[in-house]
Amino acid sequence: MIVESFFGSFGGRYVPEVLRTPLDELETAFREAMEDETFKNEFARLCKNYIGRPTPLLFAENATEKLGGSRIYIKLEGLANTGAHKINNAIGQALLAKRLGKKRIIAETGAGQHGIATAAVCAKLGLECRVYMGEVDIKRQHPNVFWMELYGAEVVPVGSGSRTLKDAVNEALRDWAGSFPDTHYLLGSALGPSPYPDMVREFQSVIGKETEKQIAGMEVEALVACVGGGSNAIGFFYPFIDKPFPRLIGVEAGGRGSLIGDNACRMDGTGKIGIVQGYKSLFLMDDDGQLQATHSISAGLDYPGIGPQLAGLGKKGRIEFKKASDTEALDALRFFARNEGIIFALESAHAGAEAIKMAHNGDPEKALIVNMSGRGDKDIFISAMALAPRDWILFLKEEMKIYEG
Repeated sequence: MIVESFFGSFGGRYVPEVLRTPLDELETAFREAMEDETFKNEFARLCKNYIGRPTPLLFAENATEKLGGSRIYIKLEGLANTGAHKINNAIGQALLAKRLGKKRIIAETGAGQHGIATAAVCAKLGLECRVYMGEVDIKRQHPNVFWMELYGAEVVPVGSGSRTLKDAVNEALRDWAGSFPDTHYLLGSALGPSPYPDMVREFQSVIGKETEKQIAGMEVEALVACVGGGSNAIGFFYPFIDKPFPRLIGVEAGGRGSLIGDNACRMDGTGKIGIVQGYKSLFLMDDDGQLQATHSISAGLDYPGIGPQLAGLGKKGRIEFKKASDTEALDALRFFARNEGIIFALESAHAGAEAIKMAHNGDPEKALIVNMSGRGDKDIFISAMALAPRDWILFLKEEMKIYEG
């Protein structure tokens, strides 16, 4: 197993001296585990019997017919246990933590899916769990907080900075710096200091490896995935990176407009090279190196940076980056719900929105493969308020009457 500290000019390990020891320890354990058949077999067993892999590749027949262009297929990661792709990486890292003799897991979460996956895996494997979550994200994803706590995790609100994902990462790193002898930091995306980008990509590459088998014999135009930090995208794309085809399309959060603070697009020329949270990549930052505010209707896509391997592949031109607005994501959510009976997570709906655009003018003989990285149950408080505000507010008012007496 080769651990690549850099992907072109991006990546690296820019951390305080106190974190060098646990990162060296983690890299050694990861290299050894990837050569250990017992470890790999246990990961495969849990993927099959606990996560429910392989996840299906669905031909979206109704959507294809309605759009009248390319054939659309959907990789249903939302059917994985806990409702999203995040559990693939959580299982892999938790097994590594046990291999290292760690008893305690800490994690960060934005939309809550990584937090839920980590909490569930810790319950399954008998590990103590603490999840850091920004106060803004706690408010907009409160059902996920309930599920994390039901699994036995301690959810710690983060009130500093923008009170979102980047601040949750900062708090998790602070905790780890003082607790690493018995604690593993289970980072949820393919970013951070080496070896995390390699490690997360490796555990998430199960998505792409399955997809590669499932599309055998098809003529595929493109794979399409949403991109926040990038764990679902890099796992989905990985087996195809060194091949000339198909096209690889990453979709960022276009938010509510092009002004600073209204979106989370880094790969459209807006991102600047910086070193943040232990790695070098492209970030939304000002001329003084301060991270800018971001926005997305999806809590999982509003991170100001992007994983270093994705940044490198974007610069090389192997991955094409597009954007979808909040409105386009909501339209895609409704489109696939009404035509395919599938409710995309708001993050994944950004990929769905790009597939809809591409399919209109696409070749009917070719396929578009969309990674539905998660399902939309978690977003009900956001989606319902956006799509049916009157009915939703009435429902909430009636519920409050019940609770108040």
